[in-house]
Amino acid sequence: MKLDAPRDEINRVKEKIADLGFVAHEIPGEMRMAIGITGNRGKLNPELFLNLPGVIDAIPISKPFKLVSRDVKAENSVVEISGEKIGGQELALIAGPCSVESRQQILEIAHMLKSMGIKFLRGGAYKPRTSPYSFQGFKEEALQYLKEVKETTGLRIVTEVKDTETLPAVAECADVLQVGARNMQNYSLLEALGDQRKPVLLKRGLSATIEELLMAAEYILNGGNYNVILCERGIRTFETATRNTLDLNAIPIIKKLSHLPIIVDPSHGIGVWDGVASMGLAAIAAGADGLIIEVHQDPAAALSDGYQSLKPSKFEILLRQLERLAPIMDRTLSLSPMTVEVD
Repeated sequence: MKLDAPRDEINRVKEKIADLGFVAHEIPGEMRMAIGITGNRGKLNPELFLNLPGVIDAIPISKPFKLVSRDVKAENSVVEISGEKIGGQELALIAGPCSVESRQQILEIAHMLKSMGIKFLRGGAYKPRTSPYSFQGFKEEALQYLKEVKETTGLRIVTEVKDTETLPAVAECADVLQVGARNMQNYSLLEALGDQRKPVLLKRGLSATIEELLMAAEYILNGGNYNVILCERGIRTFETATRNTLDLNAIPIIKKLSHLPIIVDPSHGIGVWDGVASMGLAAIAAGADGLIIEVHQDPAAALSDGYQSLKPSKFEILLRQLERLAPIMDRTLSLSPMTVEVD
């Protein structure tokens, strides 16, 4: 559609799509207004739409993922979260512990990260684990602590949702709903997130291809929620020296295929704390829109993922490195002056 197409012309196109028995999706962009069509089981004749007022072009999309494709939106999407953005020129940094372990622990690390200039706090309330005997999170109690953190610090909360049953409780607390690697193809959950309008951080599955990740995102967009952020967090390979193999190749490939923002999780990607900074810097150099990093004030005592968590002092060093790298990548990064004593 023309960017300045009036509402009646947009509605006329959507009505035409509905009359054909399909679903219309408005996807605004800086250069044009796109209307994605889903529900058709075969090719549509472009001439069905070309003569309608306001229509510039009708473009067939051959890829299995339509709404996340650059064919439907050429420019990068930016997801806005309570005044902050992920996917724009400013690098987005999400930091915090793997799990919420106590009220004191999460409040302490939240205030520490806030003082560094971090705007997004990660922290798990529900923790899907490989073993049923591993720490599963403090669940509703942890959500209450996260709510307190949000009220006292203003940090935006990023926390995992593990199933449709707990989705309402998590959505009440979270600013960003994280879908973990084990749930990337939980289609009931993806469909429920499509009904939400809160941003979703979708992590790549343990052995998922890039196309499978984009198809998982398509489920959410197809439900009407276009606020999706992709996350590369490493995939399972034959290598055992690291927890996973961080697929930096995925960043430029996804950028080429999709308009959705993509961030990287170097903590899970490598799984050892002293390699996190290197992988984080490499991810930004490869074109990632931001990072999600595990930071814990006492990693040795952490209830989960302590070995891959950075101490605040080490995290601060990484922040200063990112601050120098950002302008080289034509990015910006707003941080506070040094606040943590570097050991």
